[in-house]
Amino acid sequence: MKKPKLLAPAGDMSRLKTAIDYGADAVYIGGKMFGLRANAGNFDLEEIAQGVGYAHEQGKEVYVTVNILAHNYDLATMEEYIRRLIALKIDGIIAADAGVIAMIRQIDPAMHISLSTQASCTNYRAAQFWHQAGVNRIVLARELSAEEIAEIIQKKPDGLQIEIFVHGAMCIAYSGRCLLSHVMAARSANRGDCAQPCRWNYRLVEEKRQGEYFPVFEEEQGTYILNSKDLCLIEHLDKIIDMGVDVLKIEGRMKTEFYVATVVGAYRRAIDAYMKSPAQYHGMKDALKEEVKKISYREYTTGFFCEKTDAMSQNYNDSSYVRDWEFAGVVMDYDPVKKAATIQQRNKVVAGTTVEIIGPYRDYITYKIEQMRDIEGNSISSAPRAMQLFCFDIDAPLRRGDMIRQPIK
Repeated sequence: MKKPKLLAPAGDMSRLKTAIDYGADAVYIGGKMFGLRANAGNFDLEEIAQGVGYAHEQGKEVYVTVNILAHNYDLATMEEYIRRLIALKIDGIIAADAGVIAMIRQIDPAMHISLSTQASCTNYRAAQFWHQAGVNRIVLARELSAEEIAEIIQKKPDGLQIEIFVHGAMCIAYSGRCLLSHVMAARSANRGDCAQPCRWNYRLVEEKRQGEYFPVFEEEQGTYILNSKDLCLIEHLDKIIDMGVDVLKIEGRMKTEFYVATVVGAYRRAIDAYMKSPAQYHGMKDALKEEVKKISYREYTTGFFCEKTDAMSQNYNDSSYVRDWEFAGVVMDYDPVKKAATIQQRNKVVAGTTVEIIGPYRDYITYKIEQMRDIEGNSISSAPRAMQLFCFDIDAPLRRGDMIRQPIK
């Protein structure tokens, strides 16, 4: 079996380091220009250079998104921007626009190009076309079944890599090519500034009854008619790996460090377990599915992968997240002699709480915090202040950067 790469999102430098530390083989980031997450932290050129340096020190890769659907006025500054990116020794560019792809290939015939899912590649003839146009890897459209993906892989040209999304937010529009945000909020999804009107609640208004609003019902329940569930394929990695997918992609450049650590860590363990022993992976599947439920998420779906989507692929009741756990803190220091941990708080922690501590390449540690101290050594009953430092004793192999989560009461 060929071991696939795990590609993780990084909205800023902190999340880039978290993704790499927790097991990503590569990260994808956005610069300040021409990407599709305008409201993420994003990276200026100096930060991209720093991120590339950190990744390459760990033997990992960095891909930069230049995946807007470009207009004429974009091209005047885009060429110089691409030249600067290439000079930073990035590992590849993710693009969707044919003109942008031609520009990249003209500037640097050797630069790796990944075709963005925005290009909606859904068949093997399209894959052959894009490969001839200079694309090295195709991020397939999310609107494909496992059987369709397998056929594309079987009939793809030699040397062409295939990447698919395995986890994260889904979009009601085909491959995310939506105009709803532009029409309703003057914020273009295809320019990286989506207001996510698909998550809003809607009612109907009849033309001659202005101001008289009628709710939209689905089986006698109120509905968020465009609100998709989140994709989760962690239970199907065996099938994905067996069919020969080259790269597994996690969505979420707008997500938190806690999200990145939890999801990347779970998929890292899943891939490694299956490559070591399919039986080991199958024995872990239920636990892995529960692991990725310990973040804020919309109800999970397998999207188009297992079968055609149906009414259950949407959440008609509300646009809220399932949130049973929260990010409690980060381990800043651990003294193995005194067996004392120093924690920086992220949400209020109370003595007596049973928490879980997660770290790279290992399962979580369950621990009940019996006693807490402030940084001066005084006994405290809770850590209520944002970013507050506090301590507790624990006999476990903690490391700086480990994260603590707690159930929401």
